[in-house]
Amino acid sequence: MLTKNKPVKILLVSASLGAGHTQAAQAIKTALESNHLAAAEVVDFMAGGNSYLNTLVKESYLKMIDIFPDMYDLMYRLSQMPLPGSKVQNLMAITMKRSMLDLTLKHRPEAIICTHPFPCGAAAYLKRTRQIATPLIGVITDFSLHRLWCYSETDLYFVATAKLKQELTLQGINQARIHATGIPIDAKFQPAATDQAAIRQTLGFTNTHPVILIMGGGLGLGDLKQAVFAIDALPLPFNLVVVTGRNATLRRSLLAKAHELTHPVKVIGYSRHIPELMAAADLLITKPGALTISEALSMRLPMLFCQAIPGQEEENAAYLSQRGAALWVQNNHNLASTVYELMTEPERLHYMREMAGLLARPAAAQTIAATIWQKLFSSGAAVSR
Repeated sequence: MLTKNKPVKILLVSASLGAGHTQAAQAIKTALESNHLAAAEVVDFMAGGNSYLNTLVKESYLKMIDIFPDMYDLMYRLSQMPLPGSKVQNLMAITMKRSMLDLTLKHRPEAIICTHPFPCGAAAYLKRTRQIATPLIGVITDFSLHRLWCYSETDLYFVATAKLKQELTLQGINQARIHATGIPIDAKFQPAATDQAAIRQTLGFTNTHPVILIMGGGLGLGDLKQAVFAIDALPLPFNLVVVTGRNATLRRSLLAKAHELTHPVKVIGYSRHIPELMAAADLLITKPGALTISEALSMRLPMLFCQAIPGQEEENAAYLSQRGAALWVQNNHNLASTVYELMTEPERLHYMREMAGLLARPAAAQTIAATIWQKLFSSGAAVSR
């Protein structure tokens, strides 16, 4: 229970393996602090505790998905297999337990929320070995379930869909602890709050042609340059906006080649104005990261997926394409022709917009915050085991 003048201390633990996990944590933090009863802090698990080991894991992960995606795919599939004693889970948890314990001792939180499975597994191990007793919450930021998320010590789970809740239940987690809320996103992703024409003028587009937004994720991964030039060759009127994220080399390269393009183009690096850019767009071409997907759904923006990382992103792409809100181009050679088909079939884009609206969960962060408060900190709160 909280005292009258002392906000509840909540620690949100993310991992800087792409921007999505941290964005989800920040959205929950904002929602938790909206009533001034909680003091939430977001930390990067990959920067804490045994920093050398965490840095090695992070660099190995990023290099693997960028240079050796087939190897990453193999490791992903192997880690999904029901190995005796959950060996992969135990190995990851034991390897990273020191970082999690250091964070817990430093911040002394009254609840721990994890938006990545690495810290969740480490915290679950600490609970299992009775080194901590802090309530543990897992927020799964994908449209598919990985076994690295499954721990009986996790007190509450928040997942994207009812299907994911069912899958988690089949892994032995009490369904009373699982809440299908959607993936938490910033409250700014609201289509009614933006003026499309004004944003397009701000971008320098004086015509009324459609806008195609191309994004490579927060790290700017993927073969964006080739995609831009392939799409630019299409005999259609449109404007291009390309977001390269934190990949400064890619941004410089595109800017140096922009004069060769036949369509109006705006090249942007890391941006805090993604809601406005999505509002200006008629079609989004992107890697299928779950946060980007959730944001686009909220903005009712049709999506075309390419450059999917094996594993979670491929499963995200399959889920959204099966439900009509997106198309998945699995062969990059078909990207331009698929864009042409969509841009010349307005009724299809309209259908995709409608499907996106049905799948959107713009209030997920607020629902998660309210549920945490009700289950853990309200009068008579108790967690079902």
